[in-house]
Amino acid sequence: MAQKQSILGRISQLTRANVNSLLDKAEDPEKMLDQLVRDYTNSISEAEDSVAQTIGNLRLAEADHAEDVAAAKEWGAKALAASQRADTMRAAGQSAEAEKLDQLARVALGKQISFETEAKQAAPMIASQGETVEKLKTGLVQMKSKLGELQTKRDQLVARQKTAQAQATVQDAVKSISILDPTSEVSRFEEKVRREEARVAGQAELASSSLDAQFEELELDSETLEVEARLAELKGLTGGVPATNVLSDPASRLDEPSEQTE
Repeated sequence: MAQKQSILGRISQLTRANVNSLLDKAEDPEKMLDQLVRDYTNSISEAEDSVAQTIGNLRLAEADHAEDVAAAKEWGAKALAASQRADTMRAAGQSAEAEKLDQLARVALGKQISFETEAKQAAPMIASQGETVEKLKTGLVQMKSKLGELQTKRDQLVARQKTAQAQATVQDAVKSISILDPTSEVSRFEEKVRREEARVAGQAELASSSLDAQFEELELDSETLEVEARLAELKGLTGGVPATNVLSDPASRLDEPSEQTE
């Protein structure tokens, strides 16, 4: 039996845990805070209605008390007037009329006492209601102040929640890009760029080599022209003499122009 109760207790605890977990996951802080603000605003509205009703009742009680006081004063004045008139009639020898006026004075005094009693009984209640109204007004002011604090706190918490969600989104995005170090991809692209730069440099070097070869060819052509020019010059100097004789006897090459000059 005890084991059965233990199992049922564990099942109940597990059920509560799962329900609480689902509720925690379903709770949206922003929505919950908005609902809290709405509930508190409604509470303030109900409190305002209650305070207004209490103030209205107090004002009615105060008006009734004022009427009782005024009525007591009025009936007192009537009793005094009747009593004075009765004294005058009695002095004039009209005792019957004086007795009637005294009876009216008694009735007026009874009315005065009745209104004074009502006024006295209402005074403590009015004072108590006045204190209650002041407390309710103070509490209402505090509730409105708390509502302002709640709204400010709500805005702060919502802003913090959105910031946290944005950070979580960024973190998830970073994780989803690659589980490896992203610098490896950068290195791969850097290597690709280096190869492209090397290829372009090679093409430039090749183009430069071709240009150097062209200049070298031009230089060879210049040397050939120089050789041809000197050959022609030699032929002109020998005047048909075999070049071998001129070359073998440099003196004859040097003397010949002088002979021609003579």
